Amino acid sequence: MKITLKDGSVKEYDQARSVLDIAKDISEGLARVACAGEVNGEIVDLRTEISEDCELNIVTQNDPEGLRVIRHTASHVLAEAVKRLFPEAKVTIGPAIDEGFYYDFESAPFSREDLDKLEAEMKKIIKEGHEITRFTLPRAEAIKFMEERNEPFKVELIQDLPEDAQISFYDQGGFVDLCAGPHLMSTKGIKAYKLISSSMAYWRGDSNKAQLQRIYGTAFTKKEDLAAYLEHLEDIKRRDHNKLGREMELFTTVDVIGQGLPLLLPKGARMIQKMQRWIEDLEDREWGYVRTKTPLMAKSDLYKISGHWDHYTDGMFVLGDEEKDKEVLALRPMTCPFQYYCYKNTQHSYRDLPIRYGETSTLFRNEDSGEMHGLTRVRQFTISEGHLIVRPDQMVAEFKDCIAHAQYCLQVLGVEDEVTYHLSAWDPDNREKYIGDAAVWEETQQHMRDMMNDLQIPFTEDIGEAAFYGPKIDINAKNVYGKEDTMITIQWDALLAEQFDMYYIDENGEKVRPCIIHRTSMGCYERTLAWLIEKYAGKFPTWLCPEQVRVLPISDKYFDYAQKVRDELHRAGVDVTVDSRSEKIGYKIREARMDRLPYMLVVGQQEEADGTVSVRSRFAGDEGVKPLSEFVSQICEEIRTKEIRKEIAAEEK
Repeated sequence: MKITLKDGSVKEYDQARSVLDIAKDISEGLARVACAGEVNGEIVDLRTEISEDCELNIVTQNDPEGLRVIRHTASHVLAEAVKRLFPEAKVTIGPAIDEGFYYDFESAPFSREDLDKLEAEMKKIIKEGHEITRFTLPRAEAIKFMEERNEPFKVELIQDLPEDAQISFYDQGGFVDLCAGPHLMSTKGIKAYKLISSSMAYWRGDSNKAQLQRIYGTAFTKKEDLAAYLEHLEDIKRRDHNKLGREMELFTTVDVIGQGLPLLLPKGARMIQKMQRWIEDLEDREWGYVRTKTPLMAKSDLYKISGHWDHYTDGMFVLGDEEKDKEVLALRPMTCPFQYYCYKNTQHSYRDLPIRYGETSTLFRNEDSGEMHGLTRVRQFTISEGHLIVRPDQMVAEFKDCIAHAQYCLQVLGVEDEVTYHLSAWDPDNREKYIGDAAVWEETQQHMRDMMNDLQIPFTEDIGEAAFYGPKIDINAKNVYGKEDTMITIQWDALLAEQFDMYYIDENGEKVRPCIIHRTSMGCYERTLAWLIEKYAGKFPTWLCPEQVRVLPISDKYFDYAQKVRDELHRAGVDVTVDSRSEKIGYKIREARMDRLPYMLVVGQQEEADGTVSVRSRFAGDEGVKPLSEFVSQICEEIRTKEIRKEIAAEEK
């Protein structure tokens, strides 16, 4: 047989050989770092026998797939450690994931102290250096094998496999686990690892099934890489909006109010107010929107017309029971049906279009309790919502403008390089999920592909992610933990105008259905605030800061002048406070730095005499003494232009 290697060279053998044997034949050094093989593009175990011509690449510990094998093996070592220290625990699954691995157990919760003990036990197992061997059993024998070991979750997994399947197991010195592999040849191949955390999970992700305990860990080939990753995790913790936002007193949650219902505290509310006023001014004064204000709830009749009642009631808060109550209401999950009736209030000519309706909309979504997280996944939220009623010939230009407006908002916020674009398309194999004809969906989606290509915006296509009435462009971003959330949505709707009998009068006096664009300028304000907290680690651009300047009098004697400075800035529209406490100036400066303030103004005898302020900033440290009028002018310009000043390193300040 002929084995074609990655470099194009060919090895010939007259009998079957394992991937590992071939690696040894190439080089003993290669065999030592080998983790798996790639045969005709498929990752296989080193133990896999090759008996026919193929293309072969030896996957090493320096390859991404090799690292996954190391991490998968580490998850099995963790499982063995758990069974040694907590023998009553039941094992379930333990895959490698992008940044490490996890393993789920039916067990009592694991404390940090438990994780430390498990790490120590893993070290023993790795030091023992057991060879890892693979064997298979017929399905019936495999079930019996795991029943004898009292592992019901493994039994269930095997029972889901075909009756004629050969089931593979891996044995590492007596600990045997059901697994498809691949794995390292020995536990000694794990060099650097760490158990990160534990949390609750559900068997097979189903909240109606067994509650499990998930242990997260990671592994690397080098201790230096592990140390760098752990430092990265510390940075994530420092930036996590759910932690930092509470520490900065931007928001909080209260059990008696409920999950997914955050309280925006004065500082957080001020930041959202600034973003909201900015967006409303852009829409109303520059982008040609007219503002509406519509109810927060409606009768079920409205949602039946739109189709939400049939396609979305699980995500709605319904008030009443149709079988018992004369009138059933629901809190609105979106604003579109309401704005359609604003349009229908007056007959429109083709000359009136496009009409762009904008609304700062408070919406309600009945999210699953397990999905709640800080400000990113909530049950009540506010968005910069809008609906454009347009003629078909205006659709492409208006849709492109909506994309441009979204990009402008991202650029001003300083996050334009951190997003990805997705065309959320329908799934023709799940027809009952959608309304409208297949031809309309395909034509609409092709328009959107053409637009994105014309704008030279890279995008991925996500099948099955469209709303039930139309495809959309989703602009997504990842949080500090790598989870992707949709920040901005722009949707092409060629169907709901028919549902609501919307029309305009064309140049021939005929009634014509308009097209509709559903869009947000900046998306959900709460989610955007969470994004900005994590992006800037709480050190926001000056224009967004709830406290932009703090005046620090050197002593009580200069409080009156500090108040005068404060009043001057306040009149100019700057968010400013005075630290009037009888504390030493060094202490006040340190606290202002800890509060991540953009500017501190130190005032004393000389500043009062000269009408100046001593400026310290987060951006340049000591900026020297400036006339008060000059500083007021500078900061007002920075706020007006929404400048994002670059910070210098602490040692340079």
